[in-house]
Amino acid sequence: MRLLRIGVLLAAAAVLLWLFGFGGMGDLSRWANAQQRETQNALAQGLRAVRAGEAGAWATLMGLCAAYGFFHAVGPGHGKLVIGGYGAAARVTAWRLSALALASSVAQAVAAILLVGAGALVLGWSRTQMTDAADKVLAPASYIAIALVGAWLLIRGARRAFATVATHATEHAHAHAHGHAHDHAHGVDADGNCETCGHAHAPSVAQVEAVTSWRDAAAIVFSIAIRPCTGAVFLLILCFALGIPWAGIAGALVMGLGTASVTVLVAVAAVSARTSALSGFSGEGAVRAMALIEVVAGGFIALIATALALPLL
Repeated sequence: MRLLRIGVLLAAAAVLLWLFGFGGMGDLSRWANAQQRETQNALAQGLRAVRAGEAGAWATLMGLCAAYGFFHAVGPGHGKLVIGGYGAAARVTAWRLSALALASSVAQAVAAILLVGAGALVLGWSRTQMTDAADKVLAPASYIAIALVGAWLLIRGARRAFATVATHATEHAHAHAHGHAHDHAHGVDADGNCETCGHAHAPSVAQVEAVTSWRDAAAIVFSIAIRPCTGAVFLLILCFALGIPWAGIAGALVMGLGTASVTVLVAVAAVSARTSALSGFSGEGAVRAMALIEVVAGGFIALIATALALPLL
């Protein structure tokens, strides 16, 4: 098992080195963009087939939408940044983070539906106005929200790190107050309780493993969903113009599922990497290590999101 964990960490390191050190990210982005363009052209043909009522046109269109969502998610994106960073920073299970990734992708599709629906039916916006709203208003707003999520993770991790330092000092004083013969720090068991006096001096690993709160989940979903998928916006605009809005709505939701197929994999990979990294720690050591990871991951998210937002402001 230990060799397996080492192998997972080495494989993850090799992938990161290829992506960021040897131009892998650029190659992956160019491939994903090319696939998106081809799928987008096929979508236009599929929409004409749906409008004409051709047999099997709906199934073909939904398949193309799922493919577009997948290729869109393979390239660089803010959803993977948040999901991956949060999976590394928080003691969330793979199942819960996968559900969060799915909810975020579907919410992003719903945001596209609301934008185009309101723009076309209520505000009377043109195609240019709707795409500008997505790219020039909602995109920077999304990056700013993501940067705030990263900053919150950084601050929370720093607070936990300082709390463990304070707890360590308190344990010495607590030992003297109880009249113990030793003057070193108390040991902490798996439940976060002092092995000597039985008192809980710090949060247990089990307590930290749970999703911190529903507010974390809401902030993550909001920061991702606030920027609708450009492909979904394009599809919806065409469908509203062609008089087949339900095809656009269904297609946008399927695109969200296609995107989720990638973000869920990112969620599982992030949780697996974090679990492997923390496998050698227990008790208070695990809490300290997790606090450090949370600081690093939060800082990384905030830095990247800020860099993406500044050119758009």
